[in-house]
Amino acid sequence: MSRAIKHLLIGGLIIMTMAVPTASTATEKDRKLTIVNPQTLYDPSPNGYSTAVIVPGGARVAYISGQGGQDRMGALSPDFAVQVKQAYANLRTALEGIGARPDQVAKLTVFVVDHDMSKLEVLTSNVKDMFGAALPAQTLVPVPKLAIDPMLFEVEAVVVLD
Repeated sequence: MSRAIKHLLIGGLIIMTMAVPTASTATEKDRKLTIVNPQTLYDPSPNGYSTAVIVPGGARVAYISGQGGQDRMGALSPDFAVQVKQAYANLRTALEGIGARPDQVAKLTVFVVDHDMSKLEVLTSNVKDMFGAALPAQTLVPVPKLAIDPMLFEVEAVVVLD
């Protein structure tokens, strides 16, 4: 390798090294999600979700796969409300398994078999019970069926880790 190329490579490494930001300790405030419900839009919080959630810069993100209403033994109740309650309990367990809390959930996607308006009260109640005022962004997707025939509900989450 010629001397000119060696200097170019060394110079490139120096520049890249200098461009790496120094480590700093994030404060609790820096790690919090920012919930945004613009006043010029319909307020979705009574329905158990927020319009948008801003994730802090440099945050690590975890994805929790769809949690259904199966109990520890894999049994499913035929009752929609029971499945929803169990699915959120399963989500809480999954959060604990990665060392996270409900207030670190930025986004939920819920899948509801044969969705109709009568199911909204059950959904809203469970979300508010789990998340309180820190309501994540959320999308509800009506579906004709889920992975297992008796499944009526599934919830997946995007989580911001400390």
